[in-house]
Amino acid sequence: MRIYELGDGTPEVSVVGSIHGDEPCGARAIERFVAEDPDVERPVKLIVANEEALAADERYLDEDLNRAFPGDPNAESHERRLAHDLGREVRGTTAFSIHSTQSYAEPFAIVDTVDAISRSILPRLPVDVAVETNHFAEGRLIEHAHTIEVEAGLQKSDEAADNAYWLIRAFLTATNALPAPAIASDGGNDGGAPDETASQTEDDRLKLGIPEEHSLDVFRLLERLPKPPADQYEVHATNFEPVSAGETFARADAEQFVADRDFYPILLSAYGYADIFGYAGEKVGTLP
Repeated sequence: MRIYELGDGTPEVSVVGSIHGDEPCGARAIERFVAEDPDVERPVKLIVANEEALAADERYLDEDLNRAFPGDPNAESHERRLAHDLGREVRGTTAFSIHSTQSYAEPFAIVDTVDAISRSILPRLPVDVAVETNHFAEGRLIEHAHTIEVEAGLQKSDEAADNAYWLIRAFLTATNALPAPAIASDGGNDGGAPDETASQTEDDRLKLGIPEEHSLDVFRLLERLPKPPADQYEVHATNFEPVSAGETFARADAEQFVADRDFYPILLSAYGYADIFGYAGEKVGTLP
């Protein structure tokens, strides 16, 4: 575990990257951010979590770190010991945990439940979707701390690493650890046309890192979608787009999987998980 501390005092805000060793985007984004030697207005802790798995380019060495919390300092498992140490490092902070996925290219957020902290931060992140894990958070970091988790994009892609960097900046701005980026104007003349920076499109928030408050859809996980052993898998649905009862959403070899009720697919992919296609969810509202 590699830890950077910026600013003076005890950090109340933390960023965690590469809990999984095959998801380097968090580590890359943290290194990029720290290399800039930014001035922070609140002390910040940034953690590259599973260095050993990252060096091995493996998801984990002994067990999934993001299923091992709260951990055990005396465990034989590397990840279970690490979970204890990492939990201690983020305790008392508002934490931001960065991941990547094989199922969806656009960044989205995951929380245990939308509480007052996440409600104040989520609308200021460059994401359009948030997911409540419901009762599927057991053993994950988001169950044991005031933590917002984000999927920054497709696993091992440059885009995910770039997204993760701007997500870090937006999170730290939303938690008052970084000053809000100034939007240039025409010099302050009332009625004057704003310059190119001020007229950036909604999509450009990710590149600017300006956490403008906006609405986002909130979904909740309902159930796992089991995946049997097979040689080839396919998915026939799009994440966060509705699937109707009777619609085929996946295939394992010749076996077709048909929805027995309406649902929204979440983290649905052919090969992202060993034994499930992903999750069925419901849309529960919008923020703010």
